[in-house]
Amino acid sequence: MKVSPFFYKTFLRILSFDNNINMAMTTDFISAVSQIAAERGLDKEKIFEALEIAILAAYKKEKFGLTRDDEGNVVADHLSVEVDREAGEFKLFANKAVVEKVDDEEIEIALVEAELISPNVEVGDVVQIELPAEELGRIAAQAAKQVILQKMSEFEKDAVLAEYSDKVGEVFSALMQRMQRGQVIFEIGKATAVMPQEEQLSNEYYKIGERYKVLLKSIEDGEVLVSRADPDFLVELFKLEVPEIESGIVEIKAVAREAGTRSKIAVVSHQEGVDPIGSCVGQRGIRIANIMNEVGEEKIDIIEWNEDISTFVANALSPAKVNDVSIDDETATVTVDADQLSLAIGKEGQNVRLAWKLTEMKIDIEGPEGEELVEETDEETKTEESPEEVEKEVEEVEKKDSVEEKEETTEEEKEPVEEKVETTEEVEEPVEEKEETAEEEKEEVESKKE
Repeated sequence: MKVSPFFYKTFLRILSFDNNINMAMTTDFISAVSQIAAERGLDKEKIFEALEIAILAAYKKEKFGLTRDDEGNVVADHLSVEVDREAGEFKLFANKAVVEKVDDEEIEIALVEAELISPNVEVGDVVQIELPAEELGRIAAQAAKQVILQKMSEFEKDAVLAEYSDKVGEVFSALMQRMQRGQVIFEIGKATAVMPQEEQLSNEYYKIGERYKVLLKSIEDGEVLVSRADPDFLVELFKLEVPEIESGIVEIKAVAREAGTRSKIAVVSHQEGVDPIGSCVGQRGIRIANIMNEVGEEKIDIIEWNEDISTFVANALSPAKVNDVSIDDETATVTVDADQLSLAIGKEGQNVRLAWKLTEMKIDIEGPEGEELVEETDEETKTEESPEEVEKEVEEVEKKDSVEEKEETTEEEKEPVEEKVETTEEVEEPVEEKEETAEEEKEEVESKKE
């Protein structure tokens, strides 16, 4: 945290508690405090409070060597420091309890002595006695400097968190600063924000000095967390680009997102004559193009929400054309033509997977003859199996199919070999017959000679 060196120079000189400090010096000190408060947007009163704590801690460390004892109790808890907000002077006080008989002179004062300070004092009251401050030297001042740094850093952090605590869920333009252990560090105004790996787009490369739109997702343990993978980020982008959504004419009813690859968003219009899909797409597709440019290569399907769940499920499976949808409890059985099967399922089951996320319905897809072609996750699978596990299952099935095809190919290759062997045997048989015929002809020639 950078603060004015002039402030520390002035502060170290004033910490000597020299009664001969001139008015110009104290005026400079007050000016330094005011400057820091203005630069950092801090409450000037909190800076003075931090100074009082720092000076007291420095004094205790100088005089007692520590600020807490072995049991964790505060040492010299009866001492206090006050800073004059007008003159910039520091005063050290001992707060002593008024008693009839003094047992501990450090924390108690006799009633007779207390009446000399304040005539109306009574037993049980607390009297402030100003102490000489010559013992507080340069070493104590250096210690106080560190405490001030810490306190001012805390005040600044609290001020930033207070500024953004009521802005969670909004989209901001953030400046990318650096990568840190896989996390992206952004700057949003005066705040530093962190985007963990799980909140990043998998196919996106972040460049230092570039600006990105991010969703302020949460503030946890004093840390501002942002996201570009959250479904709410997509919703907020549509609000920025589509005035009808911001005004409430068009409403986003549901979102299903696999960040970086594909998303489905269901919209509905609350005003007659307003096309919800057309409003989101914009003239010549300019609105949806701006949104897709922000999320990179991610494809976005905009579908019309319908109160009738059958119609909604059919719309959710777009771009596939659905012949029929039958609803049984929380299961939707969908019938499609054979040529629409690949569109309904999607690459690695992505289309149907996003459809059940959007509709929150189990979806079974059947062919035209009624055979079940694909069954998407039911309620148990929704809670137990993630989309990644579903993709792995699809990959295993594809591997099994490829192995079976290879085995079939191998068997087909074996068959021609067997046919060749049989052909060879057939060729050998005529050769034997020719040899027998030649021998018979030789015997006939010899018989004629005889």
